[in-house]
Amino acid sequence: MPQQHDSPGSPRANGAPTQPPSKSDTATPKLNNEVELGNLPNDPPQNDIMHMARVGDIAGMEKLFATGDYDATYHDDEGITPLHWAAINNQYAMCKFLIERGAPVNKKGGESKATPLQWAAQRCHYYTVHLLLQHGADPLITDGQGYNTLHISTFNGNLLLIILLLHQGIPVDVVDAYGHTSLMWAAYKGYPACVDVFLRWGASVHHTDEQGFTALHWALVKGNAGCIQKLIEYGADRFAKTSTGKTPAITARELNTVAAWHKALFECGYDEDGNPMVPSWPGASYLLKDRRAFTTKFFFLWPFVLVWMVLVIFAGMPVYAGIPIGLIAAYTIIWVGQQMLAYAPPDMRQFEKTPWMTGIFAGSFTLVGLNWFFTLLPTTSSGEDGTWLWNFVFATLFGSTAFFYVRSMVDDPGFVPKLNGIAEQKAVIDELISQWKYDEANFCVHCMIRTPLRSKHCRRCQRCVAKHDHHCPWVYNCIGVNNHRHFFIYLISLTLGVLCFDYLVYIYFSSVIPNASEDCNLLSPFLCRIVNADAYTLLLAIWASIQLTWVSMLLFVQFIQVSRAMTTYENMYGIGGHRSPTYFSSAFTSTGIPLDPSQQASSSSESEAGPSALTGPHGHRHGHRHGHRHGHRHGGFLKHWSRLLGIDTFIETATGRSAAGSLRAKNKRRKNPYNRGCVQNCKDFWCDPAPIFGRRENGAAVLGGEPVNYTEIYEAPVVTEVLRGRTRERGGYERVPVQEEV
Repeated sequence: MPQQHDSPGSPRANGAPTQPPSKSDTATPKLNNEVELGNLPNDPPQNDIMHMARVGDIAGMEKLFATGDYDATYHDDEGITPLHWAAINNQYAMCKFLIERGAPVNKKGGESKATPLQWAAQRCHYYTVHLLLQHGADPLITDGQGYNTLHISTFNGNLLLIILLLHQGIPVDVVDAYGHTSLMWAAYKGYPACVDVFLRWGASVHHTDEQGFTALHWALVKGNAGCIQKLIEYGADRFAKTSTGKTPAITARELNTVAAWHKALFECGYDEDGNPMVPSWPGASYLLKDRRAFTTKFFFLWPFVLVWMVLVIFAGMPVYAGIPIGLIAAYTIIWVGQQMLAYAPPDMRQFEKTPWMTGIFAGSFTLVGLNWFFTLLPTTSSGEDGTWLWNFVFATLFGSTAFFYVRSMVDDPGFVPKLNGIAEQKAVIDELISQWKYDEANFCVHCMIRTPLRSKHCRRCQRCVAKHDHHCPWVYNCIGVNNHRHFFIYLISLTLGVLCFDYLVYIYFSSVIPNASEDCNLLSPFLCRIVNADAYTLLLAIWASIQLTWVSMLLFVQFIQVSRAMTTYENMYGIGGHRSPTYFSSAFTSTGIPLDPSQQASSSSESEAGPSALTGPHGHRHGHRHGHRHGHRHGGFLKHWSRLLGIDTFIETATGRSAAGSLRAKNKRRKNPYNRGCVQNCKDFWCDPAPIFGRRENGAAVLGGEPVNYTEIYEAPVVTEVLRGRTRERGGYERVPVQEEV
């Protein structure tokens, strides 16, 4: 049975409009899913030059050229050349062969009057696109309807292809025949990630097409709230009028996208009319000066009030009054925080995205320290039974906890350095393409850098973090190679400190209970004496002891992971960070390059396994550290807090249901490439020569007793050893789709 291959449809096929979006504001563009040349023949003749180009039959093409009847400049009646067919079917080797034989790279062909570059861009074959660009293909040439290669690439929403083209020097605001920029097309198609890339590249949000429409108007056609919000964040005119006098609000109302419009306005700090929401309470001027700084400080300090007030109310009132009043006070304080979220920056509109949880811990920690200094210490330090030693131990642990907590919170976790401009970014892209590694596993589309192994882009920190462990809301920072040991010591100090505090509280109550009253409600005389002796200290000790639950679980998980030379992210999602053996073969076969000289690159499946096959329907690769695990957010309230407290990580690690545990059970031969045995792993972590109390070199660490830098490692140790001729078995964790930070 003959093999099926792509037909060279219009570069606007597969969802791209055949004409500019309708200016009626109410109609969406029609789609053209038809191909230009119809079905391919089931039994093409042996000398069919176009068929040979489609399947990548270089040997057959050489024989055909040797007859003198054909050459690389051949074209049919519609101007289609063999290079067109090779480009659209991702036959990299055939494209290179034809170019070397003099094929015209800028020849327009087909009904769409498109070049081979545009045909390759239509299918998101960015390796082939790069090859054509390197050999003189002009990305600014327009097809029959006025679209250039950047416009055509935007129709598919493939970020890597768009970034590749932008680094070729294409003006980001180049327009099509109707005055539409690529930003407008991305906004219309509903691609927030593409909109973000164009805006960060400097695309104008104020540019208008021939009818006066801005990108914001076009974003309202599909009503993608992410696109709308991003445009507003970058200063899009919320009241811009088209040639017919229609504002974005009118456009949203006519297209039934008002909900998305209002949501985006709210997220950006505007009311439904598009006017800034200005609070009327005292001190609002400080918020307006710097929303981010004010929001960060407020949500760090406000929980101090919450913890202190609730403890004071519970301790100072009878049970029947203290509980309801305390709950009302807690609800009121949280409600005030929720009102403040309306004025926070867009990326801080949820409590866990602010220092709220950090403030809860810091407030509790401060109250414990004050209670020990002013209440426990005066009573317990005068004893003759060694209590002074316990106070000294607690003071040491308290200081250690405070120091390493602050270091974990304020230290650079190991941000991967960004490049110094577009020229360096282009050099990195060219290098990755030459190594067949230009994908989101190796290139961060947010930071525009080559991503080191074991790194991950954190959406909260908006940076790539070397040897990323997890983003911890309790310290409001990522935990990475630079502060992981500080974070571990903080957990140990905190655990021991709470136990020591509880013992001092026990000694304290042993001294004050005999003099306390037995009169109270609902409780036995003994419990009444405890409560009447010092209810505040009792409640504070209980609250501090409750923290031992999540801290102990987190500490257990960290001990397991350090002994296995793993991070929390790798433990949960099974990403070992090295390329599997099939990765290299798929990278080569996708371009039609045989792994062995005797092999022929002529199969359709190989073509479809190419770079475009690694992306989803909108060009976003699934299964990588930047990807998303479907349904991760939809676990409900309990699942949400289970994730924040680390309970899910503890359960999956303890039961062996984590990604790493499941993989070991499935295939014991596949090993963690960073594992050097429990003893050596622990030595690497704890005996790292980097200073504990000073600043370490960014990314510096130890692996197998040898110094490494995780901001510069791009090949896993096992792969490196294989490439150097060693015979150790290659192995590692499989990538799985993921979404959230741990």
